Order: sequence, then structure tokens, then C-alpha cells
Amino acid sequence: MLRSQNKELLESAEKSKHEIITASDYIVDLEDKCYKANKTSLELLNTLRDTELEAETLKAYVLELKARIAVYIPVKDCAVDQKLAEYINNYPDRQRLKIMFMRESAGVYEFGTRRVMVRVERDKIQIKVGGGYLSIDEFLDQYTPAELEKLERRDPLRRFTEKVAIQKTLDSHAVLGTETRGVQGISFLKKQRV
Repeated sequence: MLRSQNKELLESAEKSKHEIITASDYIVDLEDKCYKANKTSLELLNTLRDTELEAETLKAYVLELKARIAVYIPVKDCAVDQKLAEYINNYPDRQRLKIMFMRESAGVYEFGTRRVMVRVERDKIQIKVGGGYLSIDEFLDQYTPAELEKLERRDPLRRFTEKVAIQKTLDSHAVLGTETRGVQGISFLKKQRV
């Protein structure tokens, strides 16, 4: 009986040893698969990061290219118009150029509501103002705000909104004014009775 138990224990130990070796092989195989999956995941994350960086770089490049697109196309035979186009198209801060020059004839342009004479002297753009000339930078700094204000005043939607606001204000004051007059009238009558 002891021999049979010993034999069973040895068989059980051998079976357990075989199961442990099988489980160990399975665990090693799983660890290898896990390592490969982590390595692939890391490679994908690096690729994703590089792709996102490249996408951001391309977006910045596209914005830069959009900024360089010609805004003003000159008349071919006019040196003044070509110089003005070169200035406008290469202007570093396009957001500041809110009012554009519109060519009427050689050297004559419309800037907002203002008609101006433009000339090129010593490779510099000059604009006639009053009895003298200003450089284009001085002209833009001085006259753009006034022209923007004029444009805002001409905006029909803005004028309508302002009229509605004024009308509402007048209506509310008219209602308050009649009530106030009535109260003042009553107090005036009370004073007369005394």
C-alpha cells in the first residue's frame, strides 16, 4: 500500500511538473507576445507623435502660403500700380490692411471713401495729402482708422441696430416720463390744497 501511494505521489508530482513546465512555457509565450505588443504600441505612439508634429508643421506652412497669396493684382503697364501691389502683397501684417486701394486710373486710387494720388519716387510709394505727400506707412497709420469709422457708419445693419436701440430707449423714457409727470402733477395738486 505504501508503494502504491508512493507511486501515485510520484505520478502526481510528475504530472504537476509537466503542468508547471507547460504553464511556464505558456507564460513565457504570453510575456513574449506582451513584449511585442508593447513594442508595437510604442512604435505606433512614436509614429503618431511624429505625424502630429508633421501635421502641425504643414498647417503652419499652409497658413504662411495663404498669407503670401497675392491680394492685389497690378495693372501690367503701370509702375505705380506694380509697386503698390508689391507693397500690399508683401505686407507682414495683413490684418492691418483693412481698407484696400482701388485703382481708378494711372496714379489715382480710391482708399475707402477718399480719392488719393499715388506716385513712386526714389522707389518709395508716396501719397498726396493736402499740399504735400506722405509715405504709404504714414498714410495708412493716419487715415485707416478714419476710413474704418466711416465704413462702420455706412453699415446698414449697424445703423438699423442703433435705431432700434434708440427707439427702445425713447420708448422706455416716454413710459417713465408719463408716470413721473402724473406723480409730479399729484404732488403739485397736494401742495396747492394746503
